[in-house]
This record gives sequence, C-alpha cells and structure tokens, in this order.
Amino acid sequence: MGAGFCFSKENMHGRLACRLVKEFNSGEKGQLNHFNEELLNEVAKECSENFLVLQSLIRKMQEEGLDFQTTRNADHYGALINHLSLIRNKRCLLAYVYNRAEMIQNLAWTVGLRLFELPEEIQEKLSHPEKEYFKKHSSALESYMSKVDLDLNVDMVPPKDPYIKVRVLDDVGEGIVVSDKAANFARHSMHFLKRTDAELYISRGLMEELTG
Repeated sequence: MGAGFCFSKENMHGRLACRLVKEFNSGEKGQLNHFNEELLNEVAKECSENFLVLQSLIRKMQEEGLDFQTTRNADHYGALINHLSLIRNKRCLLAYVYNRAEMIQNLAWTVGLRLFELPEEIQEKLSHPEKEYFKKHSSALESYMSKVDLDLNVDMVPPKDPYIKVRVLDDVGEGIVVSDKAANFARHSMHFLKRTDAELYISRGLMEELTG
C-alpha cells in the first residue's frame, strides 16, 4: 500500500488523511506502529465537515434555481473540492484500517492465536477494536481447524526433520508437558523437541532453534 493518492499540496483538504497514510508507511516493513486514534478521529471529523459543506452548497444552488450539473460558479467548485476531499479522506481511512487489519491477521499465523501470546510491545500498539478483531479472527481459525481436525498454524514451511534442537532463552516453567512427557525448561538449557511442540515457544521468543 502506498501513499500515491496523497498528491496534493499540504492544504486544508486532505492534509490530515495524508499524514495518517504516511505515518503507516513510515514503519518498518511488517511492523505495526501505534494506532493513532487521535489523528484518525480528526480525519473522520473532517469527512463530516466536508459532507455538511457539500450538502449546504448543493442546497444553496438548488434554492437559487441553478443546475448543479451545468453551472460553473464559486459554489459549484466549492462543492467539488469538498466532494473530492471527502472521497480521498475516506480512501485514506480505509487504507489505514485495512492494512493494519492485514498485519493483525498475520500475527495469528506467525505469533499465536491468543492475545496474551502477543508480546507486550505489540499489544500496546493495538486499539481496543483491533484487539477484538484479533480475538475474533483467531477464534474463527480455531473453529475451522477444529472442524477439519488439522492444525494449520504449524510448519508454515515444510520441515526437513520433525525434531529440532532448541535453547531456552527465558524461564518457561517446570513440569511443562510436551508430547505427553513432562520437561523442565530452565533458562539456557537445551532440548531436542518435536518441531510442533517448540514452535509456540520460539514464536514467543522463549526459545531459539539451534542449527548446524
């Protein structure tokens, strides 16, 4: 997603929406910025103002008995400017929300299906509606996988070996059950685990795969 449609000068119409899209594009690829609720609300407010002015100018021309389709006066061009501003602002809002939603969907595949599994620094960047969206998206995935009896959230790349060697990076806890066996994952300890057992801990940054 680009900011190509934010081509106008930094005038009053569309300036805030252009900032919103540029802010999204300024983040690292695949990384979320903090949800800018304040700026989004300002753009939505501008949309409402554009619509009210547009309605007022069209009504004024109608009351004067002028044909809006053919008349070319100040009211006509004022209405046109507000109409175009309204359309572009809405496009910017949709682009901002849609692209963030796509990234949030990807979190369910790359990090985990539970909100608490997301690192705190990611959770802090989500708005409340985005957190609810993540929960509902994850719930839909879990429901589908349960019906087809297949875990689609593991082995995104076909593994060469079902077992991998891992090192524990942070305390996971004692008596953790993996593959029906209890294990103690002390910090810096190394284990030979099934890939499906280890992937959850690797995605959460609690373990790392040892290669070579």
